[in-house]
Amino acid sequence: MRKPYEILGPGGFTADQVPSGSPYELVDGHPVVCLPTGRRGSVANLDGGMVIATDPAVKRAGVDLGVSPSKRQLRAPDVAVLADDEPDAPGWARSAPPLAVEYADTGQDEGELSARIAELLAAGTRFIWVVRLDGIRRVEVHTPDAPPTLHTLGQQLTAPGVLQNPVPVEALFFHDAAQRVALRNLLQREGYADLDEVRAEAILEGETRGEARGQTEGQAVGLRAGLRVVLQVRGFTLNAEQEAALAAADPDTLRRWLDAAATAETVDALFG
Repeated sequence: MRKPYEILGPGGFTADQVPSGSPYELVDGHPVVCLPTGRRGSVANLDGGMVIATDPAVKRAGVDLGVSPSKRQLRAPDVAVLADDEPDAPGWARSAPPLAVEYADTGQDEGELSARIAELLAAGTRFIWVVRLDGIRRVEVHTPDAPPTLHTLGQQLTAPGVLQNPVPVEALFFHDAAQRVALRNLLQREGYADLDEVRAEAILEGETRGEARGQTEGQAVGLRAGLRVVLQVRGFTLNAEQEAALAAADPDTLRRWLDAAATAETVDALFG
């Protein structure tokens, strides 16, 4: 892959001279400026990070992770899965991330992006997803040993050996889709397959309770239990007023809350 510039010799900078938060990467000791991310890209970065970090197979993931496999190289992919051998300590990552995600929008420097992809793959990155926010929504998948492939809405992205679950292309573009995938991932970390399994368990518990306490009350008990599972994995805590509303809600209201809990921005929005 062609680089956008010719390096005639090593530069004088090393990665340990670049402070965290600096707007520079290093290419063979030469600084390369990295401009701030635009509005659309910054939102997408956060959503993509949520999708990747919650996958059950991922131990740690980061945003703008500084990767320095050699002292004169420093790159910072938008989203990255940390290698298993990376210590939990200050400083740049020394091992290439097995999966990196780059968001490209209007005005993207394509030559610089190509160089970053080539350097990360050469350092050991196994998958690079380039999410194209401008024009037709699409994701390019780059790997070390095959030509890039193109994936569009309705298709799935996989990273065998890095991610447990496939990622719908939509989840890297749309906030609601990202939240649904993240919820699936979090539920799997708690032993559920997905939200459908939580619903099914709630119905079964409701039927069991209904035999002893009446059908309507039994349904409500099961649905409350299912809703609490979703709220827990999303990190939502109820205040006293919301607890009272949950206790008093009928089955129809509880079903509506359970469906909405996957994408609610806050617990207040859910109960509002």
